[in-house]
Amino acid sequence: MDFASLLVQLIIDTSASWVRMFIALGLSVIISIFVGVYAATYKVAERFLLPVLDILQTVPILAFFPFALYVFVVFLPGYIGINAAVIFLIVTSMVWNIIFGVYESIKTLPKEFMEISDLYNFSRVDRFRKIYMPAALPRIVEQSILSWSIGLFYLVTSEIFSVGVSQKQVTYGIGVAFATIATQGVAQYAMALAVFVCFVVATRFLFFMPIEKYATKYMKQNAKPALAGRYEKAMANWIARRTKKVPVIIKHNPIINGKRKPVNYNADVQEHSGGRRIYYIFGAAVAIMLVYIFLSNNLVLRYEMESLVALAFSFVRVWAAFIAILAVAIPVCVYLVFVSKISSKYLLLFQILASIPATVLLPAIAISIKNGDLVAFVVFFLSGIWYIIFSVMASTRTLPQTIFEVKRIFGVRGKSAWRNIYLKAIMPGLVTGALTGIAAEWNASIVAEYFTTTGVSGTNVISSVGIGLGKLLDLSVSTPGGLLLMAIALLNLVAMIVLVNTFVWKRLYRQVSKVYGG
Repeated sequence: MDFASLLVQLIIDTSASWVRMFIALGLSVIISIFVGVYAATYKVAERFLLPVLDILQTVPILAFFPFALYVFVVFLPGYIGINAAVIFLIVTSMVWNIIFGVYESIKTLPKEFMEISDLYNFSRVDRFRKIYMPAALPRIVEQSILSWSIGLFYLVTSEIFSVGVSQKQVTYGIGVAFATIATQGVAQYAMALAVFVCFVVATRFLFFMPIEKYATKYMKQNAKPALAGRYEKAMANWIARRTKKVPVIIKHNPIINGKRKPVNYNADVQEHSGGRRIYYIFGAAVAIMLVYIFLSNNLVLRYEMESLVALAFSFVRVWAAFIAILAVAIPVCVYLVFVSKISSKYLLLFQILASIPATVLLPAIAISIKNGDLVAFVVFFLSGIWYIIFSVMASTRTLPQTIFEVKRIFGVRGKSAWRNIYLKAIMPGLVTGALTGIAAEWNASIVAEYFTTTGVSGTNVISSVGIGLGKLLDLSVSTPGGLLLMAIALLNLVAMIVLVNTFVWKRLYRQVSKVYGG
C-alpha cells in the first residue's frame, strides 16, 4: 500500500474509532449524571452504590468481556453486535470517574442551596436543572477529558477480541490498524502514530476546550436566575468557604492558619464510610462461598492457587510502579504549583500526552526494551502517573495567595518548605489520585502483562510476563473452560481490593481528614 492510500485508510480507521469513542462518552455522561445524582441525594443509594463503584472501577475491563461477547455478539447480528460490544467495553472504562465527579460536586454543595430551593418550592426537575447540573457540569467536563484518555487506552483490546477460537473485530478502527501495522515496519507504525496524535490534539482544541467554556457559561447563566439575590449571597458564602479549603492550613501551623478554620476537605470521603458494612458483608459472603467450593472441588482449589500466585506477582509489579510514580509525580506537582509560571501550558501538554495510550506505544516499547517485566513496569507507570498529577493540580487550584506570600516573606525553603508547605498542600489530592491511579494500574494489567498483535488472546505475542493476574485473565478469555478460572481470579482480585481499600486507603483518608478538616 502506497503512502497516500495508507494515510487515507488510517484517517478512515481513526474516524471510525472516534465515532465509537464519542458514543461511549455520551452514554457514560448520561449514566454518570443519573447515578451520581442518585447516590449523592439518597443515603440508602449512597451506602450501596459507592462500595460497588469502588470495586467496579478497579476490576480490569477484561472482566466485562464475557458479558459483552455473549450478550452483544451472540444476540445481535454481525456488525451491529460487534460495535455494540466495543462501545460497551469502552463505556466500562470511562464511566466510573465521571460518576464520582458528579457525586463529589453535589455532595460539596453548601446546605444553603437546599434551604433556598426549599424556600422557592423547587421541584425535583428544578433542583436538577438549576442546582445539580450547574454544580456538576464543570466536574463532568473535567472528568470527561480524563475518561477520554482512559477510553483510548482500551481501543486496541476493545476493537479486536476473541470468542473461544473465533476472533471478532470491527471492520474499521485504529485499534485494528495498529494491530495490523505493528509488524509491518517502522515507517507505517510512525505514520499511524502521527495520525493518532493529530486526532488527539484536534479533539482537545476543537471539542474539549469549547466544552469547558460552555460549561462555565452554562453554570453562570442557569444558576443566577434560579435563586436571584439569595442565590448570589449563598454563592458568595460558598466561594468564601472554598477559598479557605486549603490543605496547608492546619492546626499546628499558626503562622499560616491564623484564625481561619478550614473546610473539611475530604467530607465526601467520610460519606464513603457508610458503605464499609457492605464491604464486610461482601467479603464474608465471598469467603464462605470460596470455602464451600474448595471443600467440594479439587479443580477449583487448583485454580485458586494459580490465581493467588498470579495476583501476588501482579501486586508487586503494580506497587513497584506506584512507588516510582510517586518519586516522579510529587516533585513535578510541587514544581507546577509553587515554582512554574506557565503551569497551565504544562497541564495542556500533559493532557495531550495522557491521551496517547500506552497500548498504542506498546509495540515500540516492547521492541526497545525486550523484557516483559520492564515493559509491564513502563505500562503501569504511564497508566497511573497522570491520575496523581491531575488530581493534585485540581486539589491545589484554590490555594489562596497568602500561602505563596508566607513562603516568600519568611523565606521558607529546602526541607522546611517541603515538610511544612509542599507536602501538606498536595496531600489531599495525592491520596485521591493514588487511589484512582492504583485502580488504573490494575485495569492496565490485561495489556501490560500480556499483549499480542491482536490486543487480546492472540498468537503473535509482542510482550509477556512469566506470571501475572493480567496475563491469566487475558488467556482465560479464549481458553476452554476459562470462564471458571476468570471468575475465581476476579473474586480474589475483588477481595484484595476490599482489603486494601479498607485497611490502607480509608485509613489514609481518615488521617488526612483529621489533619485538614480542622
